Amino acid sequence: MGISEELFAAANRRGESIKAAFPAAVAVRYDRSAKRLVISLSSGVDISFSPKQAQGLEAARPADLAGAQISPSGLGVHFPKLDADLYIPALMEGFLGSRRWMAAQNGRAGGKASSEAKSVAARANGLRGGRPKKTAPVTAEG
Repeated sequence: MGISEELFAAANRRGESIKAAFPAAVAVRYDRSAKRLVISLSSGVDISFSPKQAQGLEAARPADLAGAQISPSGLGVHFPKLDADLYIPALMEGFLGSRRWMAAQNGRAGGKASSEAKSVAARANGLRGGRPKKTAPVTAEG
């Protein structure tokens, strides 16, 4: 089963739009003194972070980070010794990992989750005056 010319052209257009939206990586190195991975972008911006903060690199030793390779598109970095990859657009979108992974790391997403059922319940409680007021316990006089 082959890919049609139309699908191939559409994929190329999507790739070009992504490349236009995100600067490409032009260099990658591990700064041993700062214990940080540094990715230099074509825009002149350097992204610097601890490997422990990046999905797939959490347990990496400095030697594991040596030999990192920039993908031909410039949108990815591959770490051959770890068989791990960082995709620059996703890295910037999720701040060093996918949104789900970052939520698990930071523990922030749980209480902020919203659903139609939660919204309906909140509106119903609001119609009843919101949360009930705390009252002092009733004691029997004797």
